[in-house]
Amino acid sequence: MIQTIAARLVLLVSLILPEVAAAQDNDWQAVLEKAKGQTVYFHAWGGEPRINAYIQWAARQVEREFGVRVVHVKVNDTANVVSQVLAEKSVGKSSGGAIDLVWINGENFASMKDNALLAEAGWANSLPNWKYVDVENKPTVVVDFTVPTEGQESPWGMAKLVFMHDSARLNTPPSSLGELLAFAKDNPGRFAYPQPPNFYGTTFLKQVLITTAPDASALASPYDMTVAAETFGPLFAYLDDLHPHLWRQGKAFPKDAAHMRRLLADGELDIAFSFNPGDASGAIANGELPATVRTFVLDGGTIGNTHFVAIPFNSSNQEGAKVYANFLLSPLAQTRKQEPEIWGDPTVLDVDALPANEKALFEALDLGPATLKPEDLGPVLTEPHPSWVVALEEAWVARYGSGSE
Repeated sequence: MIQTIAARLVLLVSLILPEVAAAQDNDWQAVLEKAKGQTVYFHAWGGEPRINAYIQWAARQVEREFGVRVVHVKVNDTANVVSQVLAEKSVGKSSGGAIDLVWINGENFASMKDNALLAEAGWANSLPNWKYVDVENKPTVVVDFTVPTEGQESPWGMAKLVFMHDSARLNTPPSSLGELLAFAKDNPGRFAYPQPPNFYGTTFLKQVLITTAPDASALASPYDMTVAAETFGPLFAYLDDLHPHLWRQGKAFPKDAAHMRRLLADGELDIAFSFNPGDASGAIANGELPATVRTFVLDGGTIGNTHFVAIPFNSSNQEGAKVYANFLLSPLAQTRKQEPEIWGDPTVLDVDALPANEKALFEALDLGPATLKPEDLGPVLTEPHPSWVVALEEAWVARYGSGSE
């Protein structure tokens, strides 16, 4: 009897699935038809020339194949984009918004979600290329800084904190924060980090925070003032010890990751860092760093996450935004993005589950001389809840001021 019921269920599913697939195909075809001729204003960080070039390449592909024009609106701080959408909502502009798609993650996603500034839940999971996303092995593609995405943003790349050193000058780099501090004391001015709230500077702070916090599990929950002092205490004790030995004695800071790369290339720094495991290889391929630069990570793991694109609730061209987001998930786009000389950004896809011809694209990739193998990248440290990040940046400014070069 049980076998009979199971057989009937299998038969029923086999009959239903083709109908569901056909309905989904029809839905996507309707999106494509409506998207044709639309102009998508994609608000995305514009501080890295290689990334800008990749965004333009993807835009050209989408316009040629689907008739959707994508304009890259370069931004310095995504929080300003969130504020713009919030301002539109406050005056009742529920459609015709100026922002169609935004590169986002973490605290800005949480802010948009809390203020109901995002397009309907589930749109990302309905994209045809979602089936390739590695949800099982890359859980941060559906959880952003501890906040469930619920299909309101689409992943398009993985990130992990890695450090870089020029092996011609520094043969054995530090393997822990303690060793990094000792290195800075022995080699004054040879290490630096960007000033928060610059993304890379804040990432370094989060690395120190998670590593030194008495109870790192508290960081997974919303900010708690009652434990903030004991949680932040070891972090600021470390930074107080580190700052006098930084580049410019900690009185000025590099502007961003690109600035750190230039300082490393010019011999002003011996150690820099990036949130892209392929960054050093890409910089070598493009002549930005000497061929002797190598990548390393710290014992115990480093911060890692996924970065996403999201559609505001009042986007004027939601269909075109979905088409562009879907293309960014395609094996073609994901492979090109992972090429070191293009970007070096790790894929969000499950490569082993791809069709053979598309899997071969990834297998043919040369990740470059300075890119660590996945198994050598070490554990991923989970991002804190976004509310801790806001409090951390405010505490840093209160302690060290806001002046920099």
